[in-house]
This record gives sequence, structure tokens and C-alpha cells, in this order.
Amino acid sequence: MPTVFKADDLASNGMVFRGLMLDDKPCPARLSVFGDPVAHSASPPMHNAALSAREKGCQYVRILVKPDELEGALRNLPEAGFLGTNLTIPHKQAALEYVDAVSPESRLMGAINTVAVRGEKLHGFNTDGPGFAAAVEEKFAVELKTLRVLILGGGGGAGRAITVQCALLECPTIFVANRTTEKAEILSSEIEANLRIGITPIGLTLEALTNALSSVDLIVNATPLGMKPLDPSPLPDGILTSAHLVYDTVYSGGKTALQRQALNVGARYANGLSMLLHQGALAYEIWFEEPAPLEIMRAALENSLL
Repeated sequence: MPTVFKADDLASNGMVFRGLMLDDKPCPARLSVFGDPVAHSASPPMHNAALSAREKGCQYVRILVKPDELEGALRNLPEAGFLGTNLTIPHKQAALEYVDAVSPESRLMGAINTVAVRGEKLHGFNTDGPGFAAAVEEKFAVELKTLRVLILGGGGGAGRAITVQCALLECPTIFVANRTTEKAEILSSEIEANLRIGITPIGLTLEALTNALSSVDLIVNATPLGMKPLDPSPLPDGILTSAHLVYDTVYSGGKTALQRQALNVGARYANGLSMLLHQGALAYEIWFEEPAPLEIMRAALENSLL
């Protein structure tokens, strides 16, 4: 059985997925992740462990979906017998226009990462923000809403979802740092108009970051820096302190430069694995309307990345 399917496999009633076997038993695919690329996704082991534990009689698969195939792939989900799908790069923003319903919070986040099939309708959700909040509470034993936050790369992608989540929770201080402040300024205006919460856009300069760090508790890396082994830290050396909490959304193997900076000054830090876990658990709860088997999902996720 291939580990990656194609968008075309969803056409013609999704017969490819209906006929799948697992451990010599019929086990159709009814959930998936769409991406381009998608072979690297760590979501299938996590979700399949949950589906097996709860005896759902189906499985979760990776589907390679090119940008020009996204609308068709989404529209084929109901006829193919799917309960829903997750969305990863580059589809989170584009999918907004192809679903039939989306929450106001997800609309403000500018992206969805979870689609639920309800009848013939597609409902879009974003579990990145709530998943981040749950991850922060788990890793640092403190509620996100109590923290003053600096989000590096908070103007777009998962960073935007995190920024909106912080605003929804009314964090006392929210700084958003981008290479150019235009995205952050636009998001600031949208949040102010919709939530009446102010955020402060800043640049990724030494002066701006130093000033921000003097008045925040939590630093969040939502930039791509750290995904490659030789990537530098998004923060200059010498401005982190032991009083800071550091959440790095990157979870690829080894410590990133930012995580090493935190370690060197004695600051508590966490990588993005816990956010991946919690956003996945929330997606499960959307699809099945029952609590997710969190510890089973955690163990499967950790084992898959060994």
C-alpha cells in the first residue's frame, strides 16, 4: 500500500480508499491530510493510533494535493466517504474559499487546518491556535491568557493563528515581530476592528526585540528558522534571560539555535511537538464529537519521530 495517495484517488467515489486493508481486515480511509509535499507528515501515526484504540474501523492517510487540485479534492470528500481532512502547507489559506462554513475565529486567523464533512457540506476549523494554548499550559504549567507574549513571525501562517488566539484570550501584552511590519500592521488593524484588542507590531531589529523582551514573559518562534540544522536563531544573542519562557513551533530533530539560546541562559523552553499533538487531538474531537485519546496519540507521535 502506498504511503502517499494522489488527489485523483478521491474521484470516482474514492474506490481506492474504500478498498484499503489493515492487518488483513477491511479498513477504509475516511480521514487524511492534504499537503504538497505531504510524505513527511507526522499526523497519520498519531491519528491512526487513536482510530485503532477507539475501534473506529477506518484509517488516516496522506494525500498529495497540488494547489490547482485543492478545490476538487475537497469537493470530492463527501462522495468518497470521508469524515474530513487536515490541511498543511500550502493549503491552509486557500482552503478558506472552498468550504461552506467557517467560524469567525478561523476567518480572522486567515486559514483553516481541519475540515469536517457534515452531510454534503464542508465545515472549516483552525485548531492551531487552541492547540498552541493547550501546549503552553502543558509545558509551562501556566495559562496563556496570563502571559505577555512576543510572537516572532506572527503576521502569517501558524503565527497568525497564534496571534489571534492570544488576542481571543486577551493576553495582557502582545508583540508581533516580522521582517517587514506590514503584515503585522494589517493583522493588528483586523484584530482591533474585530476583537477590540490591541497588538503591537515591531520589526526584527535588535533594538525593537531588546525593548520587547524587557516586558514579555513568553517568546514564540513562528518563523521557519530552525527547520534546517544550520538555521540561525530568530533572536540575537544576549537578550534572552532565565525569566523568559520560549516556545519554538519547530519540532524537527535536535535542538534549534533558539532552543540552545534558551538552554544556555537557563530559560524554560519547548518545541512544537506538543502543539502538533494538541491541534491533532482537537481535530479528532471535531470529527468524532468525543474526547481524544490524548496519551495514546502522544505515544504514537513520539515513537514516529524517533
